[in-house]
Amino acid sequence: MEYNIYCDESCHLPHDNSDVMIIGGICCPKSKTYFINHEIMKIKEKYNIYKFSEIKWIKVSNSKLDMYKELIDLFFKYDYLSFRCVIATNKSKLDPLKFNLTYNEWYYRIYYLMLKEVVDIDNSYNIYVDIKDTNGSDKVSKLRDVLNRTLYDFSDSTVKQIQEVKSDQVQILQLSDLLIGAVSYSNRNIKSSESRLSIVKYITDKADRSLTVSTPKSELKFNIFKWTPRV
Repeated sequence: MEYNIYCDESCHLPHDNSDVMIIGGICCPKSKTYFINHEIMKIKEKYNIYKFSEIKWIKVSNSKLDMYKELIDLFFKYDYLSFRCVIATNKSKLDPLKFNLTYNEWYYRIYYLMLKEVVDIDNSYNIYVDIKDTNGSDKVSKLRDVLNRTLYDFSDSTVKQIQEVKSDQVQILQLSDLLIGAVSYSNRNIKSSESRLSIVKYITDKADRSLTVSTPKSELKFNIFKWTPRV
């Protein structure tokens, strides 16, 4: 079967006053992507939001709380949608140079940790990554090579492509941003927004698990891996 994976991140910059970084994505069968994208747009229009307006975690507010909850319901409604993220902790103690890495190389290793438990040699994948910077194309090409070699796929037929896209143009990627934002907010222990805390609780209840701890590998619907650097 062919799948699309829509990936995003939170707090990925090296000096952004956050001690965690979250990288994650939603996996969806390619045959279902048109339907899910259309359903997201229908929910937006139901709440008088232009269907091509971008939904983002930073936009969560009391005035549109029901809309964001309905978007979360959409994710949990369909068994074929799955989410996985890696929570990289203790970012302030990270010293990539100690392991002969640049910060960006470490960043893409965390991307690899997230994706390697999602891809399967029996299927094929198109991976869409929110644009991080102007140098991302070479890095995502390298990431594709590493993933395929890890799977002993030397024909590059498992990960067919990794493409940078703009999140405002891809509906499911915006849904990824919402889930990743909630995981990030929870792990940063921020309590300044009542509406965002409400969404964190809503996802926690739907997933029936905390957003701050690793889940078993067998948990496929809402999978979390908490990573701590060697210091």
